[in-house]
Amino acid sequence: MGGVGLRVVVCGDVATDVVARLHGPLQLASDTGADICSYGGGSAANVAAWLAWSGVPTSWVGRVGADVAGRVLAEDLRGGGVDVRATVDHARPSASVVVLVTHDGERTMLADRGASGALQPGDLPAELFVTGSHLHLSGYPLLHEPSRIAARTALERAAAAGMTTSVDASSAAPLREAGATEFLGWIAGVDLLFANRDEAVVLVGEHPGDALGRRVGASCRAAVVKLGAAGATWSDGTDEAHVAADRTSAVDTTGAGDAFAAGFLAAWLQGGPPASALAAGARLAALAVSRLGGRPPR
Repeated sequence: MGGVGLRVVVCGDVATDVVARLHGPLQLASDTGADICSYGGGSAANVAAWLAWSGVPTSWVGRVGADVAGRVLAEDLRGGGVDVRATVDHARPSASVVVLVTHDGERTMLADRGASGALQPGDLPAELFVTGSHLHLSGYPLLHEPSRIAARTALERAAAAGMTTSVDASSAAPLREAGATEFLGWIAGVDLLFANRDEAVVLVGEHPGDALGRRVGASCRAAVVKLGAAGATWSDGTDEAHVAADRTSAVDTTGAGDAFAAGFLAAWLQGGPPASALAAGARLAALAVSRLGGRPPR
């Protein structure tokens, strides 16, 4: 994919993903065989890694602990071409996530947000919030109280600077807990909202692929709904586009939505039409699910 001239500032979580791919059904209160590996993860960091891999100048803003894991996570992103703007938290460990992957590739996450959950407005480098750049905000900082002020500050600074903006809804359970009305109020004015099917159901109810883009006009300018094997849709409330999912064998769905967002943004920020951006997102998502972990190949 060709490079994009403008810079994307990705704000949010980074974590160590401990991925356990189960050999069979989970045997509660007993043993289940699994292949276990550790990878760099976190939704925001994954998006940043895929954007840099796609040739897009990318900065990641977030928090890590003053520990070995934090140093490894930061260096891994730098090694993939990401400009890392990490605040070191001396009170909390780096975030970690246990990812249980079933035989069909579906994943369940157990998350300790650690330092990532304590993002502060002072962690946001002022020099990155400039006209002509784009802010992509992971939903996790918005969905949790300790980091919400920083997340909303990032959106406010981006708007003040005339930056384009995108937000990922991130996860259905904390989105439901935070409240759909509240969340849509927090992202009022953003250019693009990403949500998967479950997140879209939380926001607008049933038939999210048909309804989300048409019902978020008061909050954001357009929405993308990721529908897994059914593809993805884009809508700005008037026009719509749809793309089928690329066929692939799913090994691990961790980070598929992050890869999709990066592919979409890389094409959209070059001025590509929504249908082309959806197709670019689908290609990266297919690559992501064909391998373990949520990051691009090196």
